[in-house]
Amino acid sequence: MTAKVTVEDVERVAELGHLELAPGESERMLHDLNAILDYVAELNELDTTGVAPLAQVSELLSEPGEGYEAGLLREDFGLPSLDRAEVLSQAPQTDGVFFQVPKVIER
Repeated sequence: MTAKVTVEDVERVAELGHLELAPGESERMLHDLNAILDYVAELNELDTTGVAPLAQVSELLSEPGEGYEAGLLREDFGLPSLDRAEVLSQAPQTDGVFFQVPKVIER
């Protein structure tokens, strides 16, 4: 594995993300990030000649609805949601409309 990300890079990203890394986590993150980059480099070596680029999986379908019969995509349909009053009655804290949760981000 060729080192692409340094410990300094990991620490800078953690700082930008307001993350506190425990001792030893920087090295583990360094290994994981470099493994991901190595895998991406491996994917970049694949021959994609003749493979049309696409932004959406639905672009694979030439006719609307064609994928449903072919089993490529499932039909989208709505289901009834849970009753708000019943769900909120189970919440530790609520204002009657929303769940109330403690503030976890300080700036």
